[in-house]
Amino acid sequence: MWSCTYHIVWTPKYRYRILEGEIKQEVEECVRGFSDRLGSEIVEMNIQKDHVHIMVLIPPKVSVSQYVGTVKGRTAIRVLNKFKQLKQRPYWGNHFWARGYCVDTIGLDWEMIQKYIRYQEEQEKKSNK
Repeated sequence: MWSCTYHIVWTPKYRYRILEGEIKQEVEECVRGFSDRLGSEIVEMNIQKDHVHIMVLIPPKVSVSQYVGTVKGRTAIRVLNKFKQLKQRPYWGNHFWARGYCVDTIGLDWEMIQKYIRYQEEQEKKSNK
């Protein structure tokens, strides 16, 4: 039995607010699919226009850096291949995501983190009105 739970956040390059509509849907499908392939379970996910929040259970045989590298790397390839207009902007190059990510382990306060992730979406909706 294991319980390796992490809160991970990452952003598109230059923190552009492009994670909406079909792009957001593709990112969500990719993150879920690649997480499944790594034997990981997404507990909570919230994709804002300029960042991704996930709470994920990652098995001990998979390092956090391996998980994030796989999910970000393969998602970027899929998104840039599907939405070719993104490559037309000269500043993108072949990079969809910004370098790095924020990660925190979650112990007994995972419900608090889960509520925080949901709260972020509510705040985004309020600020867009």
